[in-house]
Amino acid sequence: MVQGIANWNTEQTEEWLQGYVDDWVAFFRKHTNEGKVASYIPELKKANPDQLGISIVGTNGMKIQSGDTSIPFTIQSISKVFSFIVACMERGVSYMLDRVDVEPTGEAFNSIMHLEMRQVKKPFNPLVNAGAITVSSILEGNTSDEKLEPIFELLEKLLHYRPAIDVDVYESERDSSMRNRAIGYYLLETGFLESDLNSTLETYFKQCSIELTIEDIARIGTTLANDGRDIETDEEIIPRPIARIAKALMLTCGMYDASGKFATYVGIPAKSGVSGGIMAVVPPRVRSEDMPFIEGCGIGVFGPALDKQGNSIAGIRLLKHIARQWDLSIF
Repeated sequence: MVQGIANWNTEQTEEWLQGYVDDWVAFFRKHTNEGKVASYIPELKKANPDQLGISIVGTNGMKIQSGDTSIPFTIQSISKVFSFIVACMERGVSYMLDRVDVEPTGEAFNSIMHLEMRQVKKPFNPLVNAGAITVSSILEGNTSDEKLEPIFELLEKLLHYRPAIDVDVYESERDSSMRNRAIGYYLLETGFLESDLNSTLETYFKQCSIELTIEDIARIGTTLANDGRDIETDEEIIPRPIARIAKALMLTCGMYDASGKFATYVGIPAKSGVSGGIMAVVPPRVRSEDMPFIEGCGIGVFGPALDKQGNSIAGIRLLKHIARQWDLSIF
C-alpha cells in the first residue's frame, strides 16, 4: 500500500501518486487484447480496443490522470444513473421505487427472460435495460427532447458546461437495437411504461449517446462521493437521500451480472457502459492510517475492450489494483 503521505504537501503527493498511476496504466493496458469492443452497435465497433485511461478527482480537489484521457465517448449505461436521479427528483423516491425495484438480477443487462419467467411486478432495478427504459418512460415530458432536458440541466450543473449527443452513435443505436425494442414492447404489454413506446425509446437511445470524457465522469463521481454537493461551491446539486440510493444501486447492480464480484473484489460503487466507460465513486473512509483520497473521490475509466459481461476488461483490473493499493473499499 502507498502509505506515509501525511507529511507531503499536496503538490508533492500529486506528483508521487501520478508516477504510480502512470505505471499501473501502462501495465494493465496489455490486458486490452483479452477483450473485444461492443459490436452490436455498429458505431461502437469503430473504437480502438487498445485505449485505456483513468481520471481521479478528489473531494479535496486533487486530480490524477493517466493514459488516454482526452477521448470523448458516449456514456451508454452510465446514463442510467443520471436518468434515475432525475426521475427521483421529479417524481419522488417513493413513486420511483413503487415502479422500479432495487434488486440485482444475476442476468445479462439486456435480458428479457428474467422478466417473463419470474412474472415480476416491476423491473428489477433501474441500471439494467428494462428498468432504465421504464425510467425513461416516467421522466416528465411528452417528447424525447422534453424528457431529456432535465438530464442535460443536471449534467450542466455537475460539469459547468452542457454536453451534447453524438448523433452518429444515437442513429446507429436507434437503428440496430432490436433487443431494446423487444424489451420495450414487453414493458408496454405488461403496463410498465408511462409514456408511449416511441418517445420512451428515443429518450433511452439519446441518453445513452451523450458524450463525455473520463474527467467529466470523475467529477460527477466526486459529487456523488460528496453526497450530492459540489466540491467547489458546496451547492447541493443532488439531494443527499437520492445520491445515497444511487450509490447503493451502483454497488449492487452497476456492473451488470458481474456486480457481485466487483463489490467483493473492488468494493466501491461503480457503473459501467458498453462503450468502455466506468464511473466509480469512493466515499470518505475511516482508516487508522493515511491513505490517498481518504476524503473520497470520483474515478472515471475508459477502455473500449470489454469482457463477456460488457465491462471494460482492462479498466476493471486497473480499478481492482488501485482499490487494493489505496484501500479504497468501503467495507
